[in-house]
Amino acid sequence: MRSDNNIQTKDSINEQYRHLEKAVERYEKLNTESWPSITLSAKTTYKLNEKAPVIKEIKQRLDLLGDFRGNEDSEVFNQKLETAVKKFQFRHGLEETGIINASLVKQLNIPLETRISQLRLNMERVLKEGQENPGTHIVANIPEYKLHVYEGNREVLSMDIVVGKTSNPTVVFSDQLEQVVFSPYWNIPESIVRNEILPAMKKNPRYLKIHNMEVIGTKNGLPDIRQLPGPKNALGKVKFLFPNKYNIYFHDTPVKSLFEKKTRAFSHGCIRLSQPFELAKFLLKDDPKWTDAAIQSAMNSRKERYVTLNQPIPVSISYYTAWVDGSGNIHFRDDIYGRDKRMISFDE
Repeated sequence: MRSDNNIQTKDSINEQYRHLEKAVERYEKLNTESWPSITLSAKTTYKLNEKAPVIKEIKQRLDLLGDFRGNEDSEVFNQKLETAVKKFQFRHGLEETGIINASLVKQLNIPLETRISQLRLNMERVLKEGQENPGTHIVANIPEYKLHVYEGNREVLSMDIVVGKTSNPTVVFSDQLEQVVFSPYWNIPESIVRNEILPAMKKNPRYLKIHNMEVIGTKNGLPDIRQLPGPKNALGKVKFLFPNKYNIYFHDTPVKSLFEKKTRAFSHGCIRLSQPFELAKFLLKDDPKWTDAAIQSAMNSRKERYVTLNQPIPVSISYYTAWVDGSGNIHFRDDIYGRDKRMISFDE
């Protein structure tokens, strides 16, 4: 992740609000420009050195948006355009290929009125949800699929995350991270036992053994099932607890391939981390007994171990679909849970 691709790199909450306000002013000025829909021909991708009329249209659009500098009439895909395309892709959470494709054109065609509304909604979020955190704090931004760790206004760690799918959305709230749990058991939620585990057990009586699970009792008429620590554990080798009524927490995962995707809404609600070791190392950095080797050993011991932090750390699970980073770049992300749409409907 680029060091400037975050919401709070060096800005206070009030600064972020002012940056968004300026972004609205900028887009309102653009609103007087013509904004025709750009259409790709039968050829759906364009790259460096290719030529087509649509390339000229895209140069003009990117020039208006500030990604492409220069009023070129050329229909040739040059190096300057490739750089501009990568910048636009970066700002919109797309894969930074430098290639014009359908996903890029879809973002280019979003009406300015929609973008202005999106910016204003996130200004409201900054005011309602934003809190000043002068010390160490963690922000997980759901639409960005990123977790950021800050010391004051300085970002010290960031990583990709997997969030809840649309049918099991991750909840937006704030809490305090209190414990690191190495080699955790996974106490399987009743909904997963009912909807997934029991049907799987009917198909294959050896399902629990194959997946290193055990029944430890009954709960509300269902088997109380947990998965033992180990390489097959759905929580991976470590989890991070900030006790809350939603039963949401951060955790490792054995399924690393999901982090290769640009959109990562696949979980049952909890947040999976791409770099759990690095987060554990940061949280325990002031305790000399937690060396890298000690952390790795605890993560691979297959014996559950709780470690309580000396000082709880504020955690915010946020939902920002637009923000301005420390370099002045305006970022947009898809409204994956429809929260923007619901805010607009409520206002109307």
